[in-house]
Amino acid sequence: MVRLADIARAAGVSTATASRALSRPEMVAAATRERVLAAAEEMGFRLNASARALTTGHTGLVGVIVPTLANPFFPPILTGVQEELQTVGGNVVLAVSEHSAESEQALADRLASHVDGLILVAPVSPDAAVRTMAQRLPTVTIDRTVRGLPGVLVDVPGGVRDLVNHLVELGHRRIAYLGGPPSSWMDQRRRLAATEAVRAADGELVVLRPVPPRIDAGLAAAEHIANGASVTAIIAYSSYVLLGLLIGLHNAGLRVPEDISLAASDDLTLLGTTQPSITALHVPLDRAGAAASQLVLNADTTGKPAKAVRIDTQLVVRESTAPARA
Repeated sequence: MVRLADIARAAGVSTATASRALSRPEMVAAATRERVLAAAEEMGFRLNASARALTTGHTGLVGVIVPTLANPFFPPILTGVQEELQTVGGNVVLAVSEHSAESEQALADRLASHVDGLILVAPVSPDAAVRTMAQRLPTVTIDRTVRGLPGVLVDVPGGVRDLVNHLVELGHRRIAYLGGPPSSWMDQRRRLAATEAVRAADGELVVLRPVPPRIDAGLAAAEHIANGASVTAIIAYSSYVLLGLLIGLHNAGLRVPEDISLAASDDLTLLGTTQPSITALHVPLDRAGAAASQLVLNADTTGKPAKAVRIDTQLVVRESTAPARA
């Protein structure tokens, strides 16, 4: 096994200088750094996370906790986090809380001694618990705001208002919203945005029971709607659920958009290729992940106000929405 001391000897420098050249290259003269890097490459040496932590106090790792991997909303965020970290030689340590606040807090405690920072995606813990996590290491939230902490918020609620306004312009006044997990902070705000926008148009929002982000959940919801929900349009919180709705409504003999209009608050599946293609929000989740990585890497401990980043969505109108039936 090649040791750091072997690299130092081959480059003609001290072990401390070799360590700095590999982990903090900006602290070493260019000529010295090049000698050390050349020797390391020739000998196949890589400074691992544990060694980096011992020499610099940093592991190069960032912990990311998500509530589930079953929801297609989260993987693009992870991709954005990972790609941004890789630009500085970092990497992700992923943990899944399964929508449990207790698990989320336990995972944060476990990760704290192994990572340089923490990204909480749609955290379900109370604000006080999230602040406690942030006292141990730099912490950034995505899809949730906690006062005093930096965060990234994708403005899906604003996009849902755009969806509702689009449907209202088409004459829809009784609109259904098919929501997500009850513990979802963001889904509560999507539902509120939809309610306010429908009421502003003197309409009615029918909130259907929350369902998991699965196609079979959409199929079950379609059966309920076909049996008398009496709505002319539906907004689904997940494109996976909407695919199930599309199939289920077709099986029930309801035509989209002639009999009922459909829209989704994300565009994470191939909604543009379905028949009909689906009106949806384009949600740049990879940008949210990248922004969170930048915040956690540049964590400010000088007492300046925590930075908040908002990322807008874009309404993409397709064939699945049409004027309300008479």
